[in-house]
Amino acid sequence: MRKRFEPQRRLGSTPISEVEIPEKSRDELAPILRALQYIFVTEELREEVFRVLEAKVKGGKKETGRNGMELWQIMVIGVVRLGLDADYDRLEDMVNHHSLIRQIMGVDTVFGRGKKYSLQSIKDNVRLLDEETLGKINDVVVKAGQRLAKNGREEKLRIKTDTYVVETNVHFPTDMNLLWDAGRKCLDGIEAFIEGGVLNGKGWRKVKNWRKELKSLMRSSSKAASGGGNKKEEAVKKQVKEYLGLAKRLSEKIGASIIAVYEKILTTGAEEMQKEALESMEYFYQMLEKHRDLVERRIIKEEQIPVGEKVYSLFEPHTEWLSKGKANKRVELGHNLVIASDQWGFIGYHQVVEKEADVALILPLADKLLNLFGEEEIESISADKGFYKKEYKELISLYIPKVIIPKKGKRNKAETEEESESTFKKLRHKHSAVESDINRLEHHGLDRCLDKGIEGFKRYCALGVLAANLHTMGSILQKKVREEKETVRKAA
Repeated sequence: MRKRFEPQRRLGSTPISEVEIPEKSRDELAPILRALQYIFVTEELREEVFRVLEAKVKGGKKETGRNGMELWQIMVIGVVRLGLDADYDRLEDMVNHHSLIRQIMGVDTVFGRGKKYSLQSIKDNVRLLDEETLGKINDVVVKAGQRLAKNGREEKLRIKTDTYVVETNVHFPTDMNLLWDAGRKCLDGIEAFIEGGVLNGKGWRKVKNWRKELKSLMRSSSKAASGGGNKKEEAVKKQVKEYLGLAKRLSEKIGASIIAVYEKILTTGAEEMQKEALESMEYFYQMLEKHRDLVERRIIKEEQIPVGEKVYSLFEPHTEWLSKGKANKRVELGHNLVIASDQWGFIGYHQVVEKEADVALILPLADKLLNLFGEEEIESISADKGFYKKEYKELISLYIPKVIIPKKGKRNKAETEEESESTFKKLRHKHSAVESDINRLEHHGLDRCLDKGIEGFKRYCALGVLAANLHTMGSILQKKVREEKETVRKAA
């Protein structure tokens, strides 16, 4: 059973509306907490946010059982994690010992006996949120932030959009180290089965030696491939054949052990944990076979491997190989993230891109923004040449007055005149401000994703965007508080 938040104040606790947040702090935490406090004390915003959270976390569940973490606390913890670009270990320490965070969560007391949270509890509760839920909360935050930024003025939105790469938490892949990854994880599985009593260990007395030899051959093969010399090709093939020979013997031995595990499970029954371990073992065994084949074809037979057959990480198989032509980053491993920000820096739209070109993203992006803000609220939308397609630009122009997307390649007379207009040039120059919004996202954790799996990747990005928007909203509120205090001081 979960509550939105505990309505009855704990003895010695400070009401969330009365928590004192340092308005002059330059740390990233203070604006985020200020924005969270503003949402909590503004009834309309609080109700909207809680409706979204309840639909996801409590949807279809009975109101029985012991109390779980409150919905408000789940949101605060998730946002603080990305706002500070913290891993779960640091987050656990801050949630249990940082007084301001605990006051905003509503758990801290002057007696120091507030509830503490375990690392696993924090992980499990943050993972209850998903990309869709966080996107809906982000819509609420963006609209509220824009109202604060306008401060009663009539001002239409000037949208800027771009993509950049959020990396997955993987090492750089090579043929040699991916084969080694598969082999070592298979050996890890064998050791786990032996320790658990599922395998009797017969034939695996030298399991540590298998690991040592496989790693040694991986290193010598990698060194030969990256080295030079007149007879480099012969040396590489010689080392790789030896490496593949050991990998083949290991594969045959592991295959026999997997059959033995199945026989043991069929006769004695299997616990859920053993089933999961066996699924993991089978996955890495398949990867071992796959990369034996790929290494042999590419290096020994000198074939060119089709892109569709390549895997860039065994642990994050959804990872893409992306090359954007940057001088400092020739190759990036992860996914493109498309964002759309306004003139105040609020990210009104984001999407994790899976194997799509930029040009295919502009229509769904424009559709989402029009549905969110309405035609009358958007003055312009700008993007770089990668998003250009004549038909798409003309379609968007029916709803948004100024569509600033330069054409790729040679322009005709009409297109040249359009791109030479002062308004077009002015908005095109202002488009570069989207790079500062990207930099801000990278400082809120969206440079490298620490969560696992594609769903974890999407949730991580959504939390990062929400944290960045709360930081922007909080900065506006902090400035407002400082101005109010300065006005009071001068009046006194």
